[in-house]
Amino acid sequence: MVETRNFSFYTASVANMGTGRDKFLTERFTRTNYDSLEYQWTLEDLATFTDSITAVLPMAKVAGLLYAYACREGNYGLLNILRGARAEEHRAADSGPQVRAR
Repeated sequence: MVETRNFSFYTASVANMGTGRDKFLTERFTRTNYDSLEYQWTLEDLATFTDSITAVLPMAKVAGLLYAYACREGNYGLLNILRGARAEEHRAADSGPQVRAR
């Protein structure tokens, strides 16, 4: 279980509603079987809403790497980062073995 408080005054609770000043977020991760888990979050912001909001999302195990979608500064340039890495790989393959200085 993860409990988060003390959000910024500038952070909205949901969409553009509320300020987040009084927001309290509880997240629960429950393994339901070997290949899946249940992610449940509950938002409490009584300054904005009259009751708490809860959502439950099933999550399945994936093969390979999983990237956090919330890391915005990396996501904006991710396409170009990957494009540059592929270009480096093609150059390295075309010119044969190379030694990199550290």
